[in-house]
Formats: sequence, structure tokens, C-alpha cells
Amino acid sequence: MQCYEPIHKVNEPIEHKTLAEVAREPYSLPQEYNWCELDLTNKAEVDELYELLTEHYVEDDGGNFRFDYSREFLVWALTPPGYKKEWILGVRGGKKNKLYGFISGIPVHIMTHNQQRVMAEINFLCVHKKTRSMRLAPMLIREITRRVNLYDIYQAIYTSGTTLPTPFGGAVYWHRNLNPTKTVECGFAYKP
Repeated sequence: MQCYEPIHKVNEPIEHKTLAEVAREPYSLPQEYNWCELDLTNKAEVDELYELLTEHYVEDDGGNFRFDYSREFLVWALTPPGYKKEWILGVRGGKKNKLYGFISGIPVHIMTHNQQRVMAEINFLCVHKKTRSMRLAPMLIREITRRVNLYDIYQAIYTSGTTLPTPFGGAVYWHRNLNPTKTVECGFAYKP
């Protein structure tokens, strides 16, 4: 278990800014790419998101295991009551205006130190394997941060598979398969 130096200010944003300091215009992308907001009431756009995540989202080191969220689950997870359409964010490009990157945010009410705060839950950061050398992931993170800040929200929760430079909290969690045979049969997991 790693130990970190304690942070003395609790339950406050790391960065303090005012709404007037938040940029109104989106960050720039490489010339052939553009920002888009996915419409999850549009079946074709849900299919496109499903395909990107199924082929390019979280996978194990050997490339044998990858999440396969259903289209229905994605719509349910990304459109809770009060969701913000502009937080369902993609990057498109190329001749066919294909979806090459995605990140999402939803507003959540979090209780910390006996105080309720509205934060953003950031999820589904995904970049197409062919464009990973273009550093689209940091651009997606900066842009979703800007869009969340436009709602005067400066705190977020998210998970990371890597160690971050200045963590201020941490948790360990495990997955327990309730029916391992079924997860292998349906393709959610595999048996080497």
C-alpha cells in the first residue's frame, strides 16, 4: 500500500477559479478533428459509441479481456436525471467524420466530511487505437474539465488504472464474479 503526504485543506477543490475565468470556447484539436456531443436518443450515434468502446476501451495487458457494455446500459449510465448533453463528448475526424475519442461526465451528489457537494463523475475515456499517438486523451480531459467548470463545478470523481502524480485519496476494490461460468459463456470474461 502506498502512503501519501496528507493534504491539509479538506473538501475543497485543488484549483480555485471563478466562473468568469473559465474559457468559453472549446480547446483546439488537430486540424482534421472536431468536437461533438453525442445524442444518445439517436440509435446510430449509440451504435457508434458502442463500437468505439467495445473495440478500444479498457482491456487487459494481453488484449484478451475488454468490457462489453450493452447499448442499453450505456444510455442508462450516461443519461441519469439532470445529465448534461454537453458532457457526452466525442472527437470526430476523417473523411467519414468517424468517432475517434470519447469521454463523459454526469453530475453527482457526493457526501464528504458531512457536507454534500455537486461534482462530476467522469467515465468512459476512450481513444481509438489508431489515434493514441495524437494525445487525444489529455485533450478530452481538458475539454470535459472546461465544460464541467462552465457549470461552476470544480471537483470530480473518476477511476484510473495508473498512478496519478498527486493523489489525495485512494481505494482498493475487487470484482467478485457471482457466476464465473456464465461470464465465460456470454463472453464477458475468458478462461485461459
